[in-house]
Amino acid sequence: MNPELKELPLPERVQLVEDLWDSIAEEQHSLGLTTAQKAELDKRLSALEQSVDQGRDAFEFMDELRKKL
Repeated sequence: MNPELKELPLPERVQLVEDLWDSIAEEQHSLGLTTAQKAELDKRLSALEQSVDQGRDAFEFMDELRKKL
């Protein structure tokens, strides 16, 4: 870490991080995915599409959980 950054007060460092993150978010479209990332996303999407009946409704689960408490 740059020693000069450590000398900044904490609120200024937090603001610097927020500003940096915002600038990255504005340009994230230019960060292309790698071939491996695309393959992983395709694999996960395929798994999701094949298992539409898996899982439970969150509201039903919460109701069951509340009854057990």
